[in-house]
Amino acid sequence: MSCIATKQQIRLLVLLTEHTSNFLKKRMRRSGAPSQLFGNMAKKPRFVPPGASLAGPPGASLAGPPGASLAGRHEASLAGPPGASLAGCPDPPVSILPERELLVPKLALGNVLNKVQKSLSNPSPALPPALPVKPTLISTPPAPGLSRALARVLGADSKENVTETPREESPEDQADVRSLPRSRVGGCVPGDVGARFFSVVWCKASGRKHKRWEGDAVLVTRGRTATLKDMEGKDIGKGTGFKVSQLASLCEGETLTLGGKQVEVMGLISEQDYNKGCCFFAVNAKEEPKVSAPPPPRRQPSKPFCRPTLLGGGTDRGGGVSQEKQQCKPRHDPLAPGALVMPRPSANHQWEYNKACLPVVDVVVDPYLTAHLRPHQRDGLLFLYECVMGMRATCRYGAILADEMGLGKTLQSVALTWTLLKQGLYGGKPVAKRVLVVAPGSLVQNWGAEFKKWLGRERISIYTVDQDHRVELFAASPVYSVLVISYEMLLRSLEVVKGLEFGLVICDEGHRLKNSSIKTSSAISSLSCTRRVILTGTPVQNDLQEFYAIIEFVNPGILGSSAAYRKLYEEPILRSRQPTCTQEERVLGEERAAELSRLTGLFILRRTQEVINRYLPPRLDWTLFCRPAPLQLQLYQALLSHRVVRACLQGNTHTHTHLACITALKKLCNHPGLIYSTTEEGSDESSAEGSLCDGLGSAFPESYSSGGFSTADSGKLLVLSDLLAAIQYLSPTDRVVVVSNYTQTLDLLQDLCVHKTYTYCRLDGHTPTIQRQRLVESFNSPHCTNFVFLLSSKAGGVGLNLIGACHLVLYDIDWNPANDIQAMARVWRDGQKKTVHIYRLLTAGTIEERIFQRQVSKQGLSGTVVDLGKRAEHTSFSSNDLRDLFSLTETPCLTHDLLHCSCSMDGSEPEVEESDEPASDRPCQLGRQGDRGGAGQRHLSMSELMQWRHYSGETVTFRDAYLDHARNQVSFAFQSTIKHTPQ
Repeated sequence: MSCIATKQQIRLLVLLTEHTSNFLKKRMRRSGAPSQLFGNMAKKPRFVPPGASLAGPPGASLAGPPGASLAGRHEASLAGPPGASLAGCPDPPVSILPERELLVPKLALGNVLNKVQKSLSNPSPALPPALPVKPTLISTPPAPGLSRALARVLGADSKENVTETPREESPEDQADVRSLPRSRVGGCVPGDVGARFFSVVWCKASGRKHKRWEGDAVLVTRGRTATLKDMEGKDIGKGTGFKVSQLASLCEGETLTLGGKQVEVMGLISEQDYNKGCCFFAVNAKEEPKVSAPPPPRRQPSKPFCRPTLLGGGTDRGGGVSQEKQQCKPRHDPLAPGALVMPRPSANHQWEYNKACLPVVDVVVDPYLTAHLRPHQRDGLLFLYECVMGMRATCRYGAILADEMGLGKTLQSVALTWTLLKQGLYGGKPVAKRVLVVAPGSLVQNWGAEFKKWLGRERISIYTVDQDHRVELFAASPVYSVLVISYEMLLRSLEVVKGLEFGLVICDEGHRLKNSSIKTSSAISSLSCTRRVILTGTPVQNDLQEFYAIIEFVNPGILGSSAAYRKLYEEPILRSRQPTCTQEERVLGEERAAELSRLTGLFILRRTQEVINRYLPPRLDWTLFCRPAPLQLQLYQALLSHRVVRACLQGNTHTHTHLACITALKKLCNHPGLIYSTTEEGSDESSAEGSLCDGLGSAFPESYSSGGFSTADSGKLLVLSDLLAAIQYLSPTDRVVVVSNYTQTLDLLQDLCVHKTYTYCRLDGHTPTIQRQRLVESFNSPHCTNFVFLLSSKAGGVGLNLIGACHLVLYDIDWNPANDIQAMARVWRDGQKKTVHIYRLLTAGTIEERIFQRQVSKQGLSGTVVDLGKRAEHTSFSSNDLRDLFSLTETPCLTHDLLHCSCSMDGSEPEVEESDEPASDRPCQLGRQGDRGGAGQRHLSMSELMQWRHYSGETVTFRDAYLDHARNQVSFAFQSTIKHTPQ
């Protein structure tokens, strides 16, 4: 009898093994989809205790106790004791279920056991009574309601003819089933036609029995329509005309064919996760390594280890021990008053980065630097340190310091560099041996001067690259620890720089990296250093693709690929801001914007000018609308009636022709002589500029000559001339910075200085890099004799500190408002002692005023005109845009007319009106929410412009002594004062 029982058990075991092997082979064929290779991250199976498995507790035999069959024991494992779930552990309450509702997986192994039991349903009569075999599963004691509901779901796909004894459910059982969440009873409710989201795998539709899944996707069902999206959010399949019941009853394991593709449902995705976009990064996003719990502390040896080579020399051994102990002490006293101590690492950080189990040492900023740091700069240094050390985001070492101009980004970077070069968390070992600083050419020498200013010449050796100092000398010398190089020189010396090892890379004016396809971005991204910091005072504001480029540089891969970012974030966010968007699009855009802010807010810090206003003198901003001269009006009308401009309005020309017309109008606003010189040079008539010049020569007077200088031909030049004369007369010790975008205009302004016998210096693109810092230092010296500093906004509009002047004149306006803000901040910086006067000159009623309106109303074409390398839809102008730009309005101030302001235009304090609409921050001022407050130097809106003082050209006084002397050609003026108000 025992021999028969043993054979029966062996046969049962063989059948079970075969069915299990076939089942596993079938599942292993799904190897094409990432979720099948690495596991579906959208599915979170609950923990199964070892005691609940089929194997049973250690020591239990396959036969089990007498009187119990294998099938019976399997059913008991499914049913479990009262209150137990499928996994063998108590059901968690609904409130602590995972956020994403998942479908309960079908256990195909249970079907295998059913088949095995059926094959043994007619036991041999020779079996002993000690090993009875039950004919059916349902002869076991009834299970609780929850387990029976799960059993019905798990066995729903079984096609076997298993007779089942009907049984009426008790009211308690029905209540148990009704109280289940949707995901616990199949994840679907027939008749539910709302939007539902599934995690699926897909392949091309075929009749093969064993599919090879090609990838993961997200399935969206609405009513009778199903849409398939890949892991980058792109639609790859769509089907309509399904039965409502078919889509409403989709459950895990079921298949669906749409758009030539076949999908299998793997799990249910919550609407909240879909709106945030989390489901799309479940597989393709780079998964952050999971850090396990730290090991238990090691027991210290009874005696310290001593190297055998030092056994004979007690002095050396003692010296080595004392040196090691000294190295593990903080470099500076962390308990000293005012000490700035960096955060200590967490247990997970130590387990990940301290493999050698070195002692944790406090990192204390050098007190020599701490004495100069202001409160906001201490906070910024803490933020930078946490980012580059990977404390704010796991395995992410980049940071963007987007403070506005004048807040001390350079000083914070110098402090971070010095700290990493000299100290470290683990064993006191320095984090970096060398640091690379990449900056615009005009700021290379300035960075060297800043390091010497804050650290002195004896503490650190800085190597600045120029024409006389090559990178090869830095690579061959162990003396220098910091390399400062311009973006242009980096491209020339890229191979040499790539061969060096840097522990930190700092990119000053990092908004230059807004286009990831340019050579500069590719060159810096090719460096092996992972700790990257971007410094910029004007973060990207209107173009989310530019924002993606700088995020991808500092923390590669955190937002996925460019195509995925565009589909998941950029397009929904931009669509939600359209006036015609639906409620669903608005909600989706807000969710995606919040998720984008959450992802990037960990490593972006933005503070406004308000935090430093208390340390700076008052600043008066003037926007002056100048009357055009008669010759300018005559030539402007001739240009607008030119055949090339008319062709632009009719849409018969290309974008480069539009830009040529805009450039010609802007030059005319500066001075007619700029147009005349182009006409006399005889440009190629096949070009747009040459076509514009054709026929304009007759519009000039016969006696006109570009060689003869005349201020009366330009309204703005008249105002500037009177302003300079008033400043020199009223404040002989004051100095002036005059900024322009064009080299030709700087030549014109230089002629003005020569004509008026003003001493001047000039910095533009032709100025050698090595001389630029000398010009700045000489101008800022109290012994400087130069009255005017002529500055090109392209060459020196960013980063320079020109506190030697307290007056700045912005002669022409730029399409990009960020460039104007940068230029106007050159004189109002830390170290300025005098009240600052900023004058922005515009020609009233012309294209300059319309550019200004686009700046203040955030409808600007700045992104269109500044970056011509974008795709076609971003570089085209609509007919309405061109018709508005190519027009002339003879009015004192068109902007004031559009405001419908009823003020007295005498500079009286404007009445503050309560607005029902809350003031919104800049949409893409992508800093942390808590750091966005304050007025600061933001782009104006039309409502904010109403709060400025308004002056008509006919007013009695402008309340500005300098401007009162230059009022003859001023038709209107806006004025605002920025100063710190004690609280």
